[in-house]
Amino acid sequence: MMSYINAALPEFKLNAYQGGQFKEITTDDLLNKWSVLFFYPADFTFVCPTELGDLQDYYAELQGLGVDVYGVSHDTHFVHKAWHDTSDTVGKVQYALIGDPNRILSSYLNNVDANSGLPHRLTIVFDPDGRAQIVETTAEGIGRDAAELVRKIRAAIYTDRKSTRLNSSHIPLSRMPSSA
Repeated sequence: MMSYINAALPEFKLNAYQGGQFKEITTDDLLNKWSVLFFYPADFTFVCPTELGDLQDYYAELQGLGVDVYGVSHDTHFVHKAWHDTSDTVGKVQYALIGDPNRILSSYLNNVDANSGLPHRLTIVFDPDGRAQIVETTAEGIGRDAAELVRKIRAAIYTDRKSTRLNSSHIPLSRMPSSA
């Protein structure tokens, strides 16, 4: 198993759906800020809208921290729009939903299930330099908790800002300030 921590963000150019429009998302869009790639198996499934909706509930807070969020599945940007237009939960999502139908990002990150061909529930948080700082993968059917993701991102931002003065391993995560 490979480690993703400090791995560089791969070069990519993919189509996405956001804010009623189709747009192109590239590696450069994720650089110079904290960015979350939030992979999920497929649109029009049962657990995925719950996770995407949960993450949407924290989107404004993440934006306030200078963090961009990108949902990613193997569906096309057209399917993302159709799901956005027909699901009450997904219809509230304001962050970009990236289509990775050719598995460009998923393959690079070794995030394709060998049996189903779908992406695993992988979350990667990249720092402004495009280096992975938080990585979490869960099995199919196990949803993720956006509040916990926000806590980890706050800790990563805090330790990144303080890294020149102290070793972050000495700070219990439970004692991280609520505003980085």
